[in-house]
Amino acid sequence: MAVLWITVVVVLFDQATKLMVKGSPWHWLPLEGLPYGHSQPFIDDIFRITYIENPGIAFGINIPGFKVVFAVFSIVASVAILIYLKRNLYRLRLGERIALALILGGAVGNLIDRVFYGVIYHEQPLFYGRVVDFIDFGIHRNMFPVFNVADSCVTIGVTLLVILLMRHKQAEPAVTGNSASSEPESTTQEHIALPS
Repeated sequence: MAVLWITVVVVLFDQATKLMVKGSPWHWLPLEGLPYGHSQPFIDDIFRITYIENPGIAFGINIPGFKVVFAVFSIVASVAILIYLKRNLYRLRLGERIALALILGGAVGNLIDRVFYGVIYHEQPLFYGRVVDFIDFGIHRNMFPVFNVADSCVTIGVTLLVILLMRHKQAEPAVTGNSASSEPESTTQEHIALPS
C-alpha cells in the first residue's frame, strides 16, 4: 500500500519536531530542546513555538484519570484504520486513501508519546506518557489550544474525508436522476418495436 508512505512520513516528521522541542533522551543524539513552558516567537507574535505537554486527547484537551483509556483507544483506532485501508484499498478513491493515511499517521504519532515517552524519558510508566505540543497561533495570546504535527494531520485528514464524502453524496442524486430519466425512453422504444 503505497499510500502508507504518507503515514510513515507524518510519524517521522511528527516525532522529529517533538524531539527538537522536548530534547533527546539519548546521548548519541545531542538535542537540547526547550525549557518546559518556554514560548519563542517564530513569525512576529502570530506564530510561536510554545513547549507544553498534554496528558489528554488532543489540542490540550484533558480528562483526568483517562490516560490509559486514551492510549488503548488510539491503538484500537489505528489498527481499525489500517485494516479498513487494507480491505478497501481498491474501492476507496485516492483522496479518501490519503485522508485515512493522514489520520493514521497523526494517531500513531501521538500514540508513541502516550505509550512510550514516559518510559523513554524516565518520567512515567508505560502508557502514562504525555503528548508534546508546541504549535501556538494567536496575536499576543493563544487563539487556539497549543497543538502538534500529529494533531494537524488528523484534523486535515478528517476535514478532507468529510469534504469528499459530502461531494460524493451530492453527486449521487444526479447519477440516480440520469438513470431514471433514461428508463422511460428505452421502454418507449420497446413499445414502438412491438407492433412490427
